[in-house]
Order: sequence, then structure tokens, then C-alpha cells
Amino acid sequence: MNLPLFPSKLLENAVNEFASLPGIGRKTAFRLVMHLLRRSEGDVSRFGESVIKLRSEIRYCRDCHNISDNEACNVCSDPLRDKSIICVVESIQDVMAIENTRQYRGVYHVLGGIISPVDGIGPGDLNIGSLVKKAESGTISEIILALSTTMEGDTTNYYLFKKLGHTGIDITTLARGVSVGDELEYIDELTLGRSLVNRTPFSM
Repeated sequence: MNLPLFPSKLLENAVNEFASLPGIGRKTAFRLVMHLLRRSEGDVSRFGESVIKLRSEIRYCRDCHNISDNEACNVCSDPLRDKSIICVVESIQDVMAIENTRQYRGVYHVLGGIISPVDGIGPGDLNIGSLVKKAESGTISEIILALSTTMEGDTTNYYLFKKLGHTGIDITTLARGVSVGDELEYIDELTLGRSLVNRTPFSM
């Protein structure tokens, strides 16, 4: 059922902005806006300021492209992490999913997406160049390809394998406890952890 005409343009504009978010329909957006109207002005101001600061002050790690409050993220700046092992992931959500397993002590490299010609995403749109430079530095012993087991993920794995093959670095991938078609952020922690620990050499 469609929402009735709004009594206020301010209300309508706020609903439209919330509805522009993924997974938020107009009815849900309306409920969220009405909830904010019932909150104190201070609460709403803090809410708004947190979103503005998120967009204006968020940083990306100089080393792995993870979201960070500082020049280097918490993982890359941790002296106890093994910097010789790099886990390549599609997104920041995947970093969070793997960290939640508590089974990995290396560092990450966030590609910022996967190759998807249908969506107009090619290798040049991803953080691949910096990964190749790391691999060529002589300090890396293993690169784990931990991308989603979709057609796009497999295409990206193959591309990276070809780009990194000349380095002689061990290139591995998650064990197939992760089902074909799964995206990492939606896999349960136990399955993901086991797939990471039992990773296998990448093969075409």
C-alpha cells in the first residue's frame, strides 16, 4: 500500500533519503523518520553528526585499504600480525567476517570489489596494482585468495593468479567448505574459520 500524501515537505524529503538506502523501502523509511521525530533534538543531532563524520573523516588504510580511523588500520599496525601472509578479500565486510573467526593472524588486502563486466567493473577499478607491488617486494610468503565462490569471484581469482604467478609466492584459496555461490560475509564463522585454516593451493 502506498503512503498517503505527506503533510510536510521536510518529512517527505527525509523519507526519500532513508528510502534511498539499500534494503529500505518507503514504509520502513517512514517508520524510521517518525522514530527520529520522537527522539530528543540532542539524540537526532548526534545521529546526524555521526553520519556526517563517517563520510567526511573516515580513512582507508595506506597498506590494505581497510576502513580505518588512522593512517594504518588496527590489523596492519598490530606488531603481532604476520605481515608475510596476505588474505585478499573483496570488501571490508569480508575482513570483519574473517576476523570474527579468530583463526587468522596475517594481514589483508581489500580489493574494493571483484571483476564483473556486467556491472562495468574491470581490473583497473580494483586495488590490484598495490597488491602486485607487495608481492614483488620480496617480503611476502603466501597470498590467500578469499573471494566469494561466485562466477565473478572465480574470474577475479584467475586474473590475480595470472598477475601474481611470476612472483613465485604460494597462492592458496579457501577450502571448499565454502559452498559455490556463497559470499563470505554471510557464511557462519565456524565454516569460514575451517575453510581458512584448511586452505589449499590455488589451481586453475
